[in-house]
Amino acid sequence: MKIAVIGKGGREQALVETLAASPCKPQLFTFPGSDAICQTATPIPATGFDELIQWMVDNGIDLCVAGEESYLVKEEGLANRCAAAGIPCWGPQKESAQLEASKEFAKDFLLRHRIPTGAATAVDSYEAAIAAIGGQYPTVLKFDGLAAGKGVAVCPDAAAAEEFLSEVFIQKRFGAGRLLVEEFLTGPEISIFGAICDDKYLILCPARDYKRLQDGDEGPNTGGMGAVASRRLADPELLRTIEESIVAPTVRGLQADGLPYRGFLYFGLMLTPQGPKVIEYNCRFGDPECEAVMPLLRGDLATFCLNGAQGKFTPELISFDEGWSICCILASAGYPASSHSGDLISGLENCAARVFHCGTKKTPEGWVSNGGRVLAIVAQGATLEAARTAAHAEAAKVNFPGAQRRSDIGYRNM
Repeated sequence: MKIAVIGKGGREQALVETLAASPCKPQLFTFPGSDAICQTATPIPATGFDELIQWMVDNGIDLCVAGEESYLVKEEGLANRCAAAGIPCWGPQKESAQLEASKEFAKDFLLRHRIPTGAATAVDSYEAAIAAIGGQYPTVLKFDGLAAGKGVAVCPDAAAAEEFLSEVFIQKRFGAGRLLVEEFLTGPEISIFGAICDDKYLILCPARDYKRLQDGDEGPNTGGMGAVASRRLADPELLRTIEESIVAPTVRGLQADGLPYRGFLYFGLMLTPQGPKVIEYNCRFGDPECEAVMPLLRGDLATFCLNGAQGKFTPELISFDEGWSICCILASAGYPASSHSGDLISGLENCAARVFHCGTKKTPEGWVSNGGRVLAIVAQGATLEAARTAAHAEAAKVNFPGAQRRSDIGYRNM
């Protein structure tokens, strides 16, 4: 089996390594890939979408796996282009990927299908946003389009809201787009992942990520500073509630709206006093949750994804270890406002944990930083205490100038 994995970060490296461990021993390729991913997968010599699709056709690729969200909605859409070329794709078509690409589309979908979520108002200007907030704080502001995990602001007061609104409507940090002013929900968050194949689904291992930069959930929102994953993160009753009120209605809604879906679907949930509510959908695996979940997966992920992309649902092919997995992110200086590249990374040779490269580059001197989130250090254990102790101990062995790391991943909100 020949598989092409599309993306370049730590999530894609985690997927590539898990696919490589499948009993069917697939031959793996990657685009655009990274120096770390290319240690396991062969880089595809393409410079754009057209070349990528043609290369996959010419080289008999059996399965395309969408890792990075931008490709799902880029131009005609990765899955759409694959379908036209006769290549099975594990990832939704562009129309369905609007669940992630447009917060307004997702909110309309949730309300239409009566799936629990917070109230929201869509606005297209700074002034309209201030009016929609109406002096009620805290409030949640969400840029409508893709923003690499940085388009959401939880604003405790007017000053924070005005700063984010300036970024959206005046500085246009994320480009042109509308904004959702959303109800502030309270409670712990949890990430639920589904593997969707038309009208069938499998709920995978739950996870919890840590979006704030600093310990104690302080500082700005980021793309994620770490994650914890375990089948034991949610009890059976909670999972049953989530399935009945959120996952199953979502799958039915996709079918009812004529939105074809084959691929991973991420449910970002808030466990409010009124029950679980959807904060957001992602039409791929979450990052950094993927780095925490994949080491727990057992079985044949490659065949599972190929079958699913072809419309065959085979949940018996995969399962999850009953232990715990903790992912600690090392971010570069200035992140998330900016990033720093070229900082030499030390200590990797002493690290006994799994290491996934989120933003690095290999040089003659060694690995250097090459982005905002640089490394994901991941460890497992039979207990939560064993996993988090190992993850933090191993993460402490790795360093580079300006490195930022939370010390409470797996401790806070547990």
